[in-house]
Amino acid sequence: MKNLHVNILALILIVTSSTLCFYKVTELKLPLLPAEQTEVWSVEARVSFKSNNGPVKVEMLLPNKPKSYMVLDENFISGRYGVTLQEKQTDRFVQWTLRKPQGNQALYYRLQLIAEENPQNIVEKVIYPQKQSYPEIMQTAVDALFDEVRSKSADTASFTHELLLQLNAKEAGDNIRLLRLGAEKSSIWVQRIINILAGARIPARQANILLLKDGVNHGKLLPWLQIYNGKQWLGVDPNTGKAGFPADSIIWHIGEQPLLTVNKGKTPKIEFSVHKQLQQAEYIAQQRASIENSNVMAWSLFNLPIQTQNVYRILLMMPFGALLIVLIRNLIGIKSFGTFMPILISLAFRETELLWGVLLFSVIVSLGLLFRFYLEYLHLLLVPRLASVLIIVVILMLLVSLLTHKLGIDQGLSIALFPMVIISMTVERMSLVWEELGAAEAIQQGFGSLFIASLGYLLMTNPLLEHLIFIFPELLLFLLAITLLLGRYTGYRLTELWRFRALLKGQS
Repeated sequence: MKNLHVNILALILIVTSSTLCFYKVTELKLPLLPAEQTEVWSVEARVSFKSNNGPVKVEMLLPNKPKSYMVLDENFISGRYGVTLQEKQTDRFVQWTLRKPQGNQALYYRLQLIAEENPQNIVEKVIYPQKQSYPEIMQTAVDALFDEVRSKSADTASFTHELLLQLNAKEAGDNIRLLRLGAEKSSIWVQRIINILAGARIPARQANILLLKDGVNHGKLLPWLQIYNGKQWLGVDPNTGKAGFPADSIIWHIGEQPLLTVNKGKTPKIEFSVHKQLQQAEYIAQQRASIENSNVMAWSLFNLPIQTQNVYRILLMMPFGALLIVLIRNLIGIKSFGTFMPILISLAFRETELLWGVLLFSVIVSLGLLFRFYLEYLHLLLVPRLASVLIIVVILMLLVSLLTHKLGIDQGLSIALFPMVIISMTVERMSLVWEELGAAEAIQQGFGSLFIASLGYLLMTNPLLEHLIFIFPELLLFLLAITLLLGRYTGYRLTELWRFRALLKGQS
């Protein structure tokens, strides 16, 4: 019954830990590997105009949930202007207002984006165009073009592709040149294509896109073509017929309406600047959690002061050391002085590094053991004897620091970080084992302690584990579950199998 209770408790802890980790990785995109970074695009739109010294109202269309991107942050730098965000159907725009502007004016809109698949849930009613009628001379050219395109296409997408190949052909006939006439500008050209496609009753619209290129300072929106294939809107390059949108681009707004309107202002102008930077994935996850109103990151260790975070980066590694001791002592059977003394020594090794840590620890314990044997002849009581050992250990540490400093060995100075109380108890414990069980047993347990401390140092300084336990502290529940399961293990240890190998061979 007790085993069943422990197994159920361990299962609950494992499921809870795994669920929280899975949510953080899949929904909040927390990184599984350290030093992961995410590309963040910073976009700035600068609006400039000259006021007429009267009340002014400025409206600018804004991106509305751009496909394949998530908006991390947006803000408006507008000085004394009033700022209002509004939405009309699928359009989203900002309105700046000021009663008495003077001189040249500049307004800024800043946006931060990261690439991320986000399924569009916007439901739009698509109206199929009515049969178009063109001027007689143009009607003949359109009919001839449609006849040729239909023979080489099978659906809406292929029809549009073939149509654009014909319209953009370098060696064009009279009909194509007629259809191109007066459409030299890119925005007019897209509208001309939309008008031609309406003759084939294909829904089409203009998508104004911004190319995300690092270092752009005077960027403009690029008119693009979108067609409806009966299921979804598809992007098409109006100059080549190639399907899709350019890589690293966002749809700023849909339609031919002006991007910027300024009421009672002269020479309005808008320019885009784009900058790409790398941000830590943890920061991006925090921003994403804020956008999605997730309370999980509200309990993240990142919300603690930096100084406290640094402390917990060390403390959270100690459970790994504790689990290591459970594995080595309960499953393997290696003996050591004390239960958690090796782990505390491992923490000291973080500053001294492993080789110097083992050397300095061995020197202090060996010298302390000699003085402890001397104290035995004085027949002191327990508490004064332990206090004397502590004082001697401190003196030895001080002497080692002074000596190594004189010799120019800086690593010796870090011995001051050793837990002196633990070393004192190690010296006391080793001397008692020496007296009761002999020198061999004492030395064996001493080397066992150093071996566990060395493994603990390698485990507790692993960058991947440090990253995982800090980002996913719920993994402590998983470690607790494993420890509980190991706590019910009563079988043979590996060292016992070696010890009784002759008996086991006799039974076989």
